[in-house]
Amino acid sequence: MPTSVTFKGNPVTLAGDPPAEGQLAPDFTALDAGLQPVSLSSFRGAPVVLNVVPSLDTPVCERQTRHLAEQASTTGFKLVTLSMDLPFAQKRFCETFQLPNVVTLSDFKDRQAGQRWGLELRELGLLARAVFVLDSDGVIRHRQIVPEIAQEPNYAPVLETVKSLL
Repeated sequence: MPTSVTFKGNPVTLAGDPPAEGQLAPDFTALDAGLQPVSLSSFRGAPVVLNVVPSLDTPVCERQTRHLAEQASTTGFKLVTLSMDLPFAQKRFCETFQLPNVVTLSDFKDRQAGQRWGLELRELGLLARAVFVLDSDGVIRHRQIVPEIAQEPNYAPVLETVKSLL
């Protein structure tokens, strides 16, 4: 069943079908803040929250990332934030808001993540807003594709799921 999303009330097209709960997370490689390639599978061994945002330079993405970073610091899960932002902008964001434990990955170069996860927005060239919880084996235990990109996700089920894995 295709996932439909809107941006400020206007329908936008996902470039594929996002993976389902219970499925092994599709691997991808994206660039970290130091321009080094990092694969999602390198985080296996502990639960991971994959925080997917259109751009960290927007208020909703900022609130979402800061909220999840605060929860990660008190709960102890690994937070990986993925966007199309350049690695330099991601690094500046983490420094500005003092988020040293947030791993940022940029999909701007190869666009592997957006394509493999079906989250690329065709009309905008950005990623849809989504949150996934992966267990220590890389299996998706929670999936939330936010239906209206201009809104924050529902954090409660994300945190419940990740706490059950710790």
